Amino acid sequence: MAPIPGSGLAKGLAVTLRTMTRKTVTEQYPDALPELPPRTRGVIALFEENCTVCMLCARECPDWCIYIDSHKETVPPAAPGGRERSRNVLDRFAIDFSLCMYCGICIEVCPFDALFWSPEFEYAETDIRDLTHERDKLREWMWTVPAPPALDPGAEEPKEIAAARKTAEKLAAQQAAEQGEERS
Repeated sequence: MAPIPGSGLAKGLAVTLRTMTRKTVTEQYPDALPELPPRTRGVIALFEENCTVCMLCARECPDWCIYIDSHKETVPPAAPGGRERSRNVLDRFAIDFSLCMYCGICIEVCPFDALFWSPEFEYAETDIRDLTHERDKLREWMWTVPAPPALDPGAEEPKEIAAARKTAEKLAAQQAAEQGEERS
């Protein structure tokens, strides 16, 4: 049996009419920004004040997309008669996002919490060479990093906070005892 001429066109129009009456699920991206989950992994942000130029992030990166340059500075002694110290000063910190595979190893190995996930995802460039972002841009993204989630109400207090609280309580008790002795 031969197909009826124009039946393909009629089937196509039927599909079009069916889909025209349904509610759309497409998000009009540039006009309407998506609602992202709170801990979305977008790009890597740098908290420069915490970076000690230990180079762990660059060494552990499987793609070798982190570039760090630094120099040593001599710091004068803190007290008279002390010795001078040297410290690393960060000159350049850049990440080539055209090479990065967003594995997060650099963030996990950073012992000083200098790297964080930022939910920022709008950083496309027209030229691939512009995807190497320097420390100024990485520092700028730090403002978009959300605060860490709160502890569960039944969770134990972190050891660092508990130790600091005990030390503060001891100092307060000592000061109260000294003030009590001075008054008597």
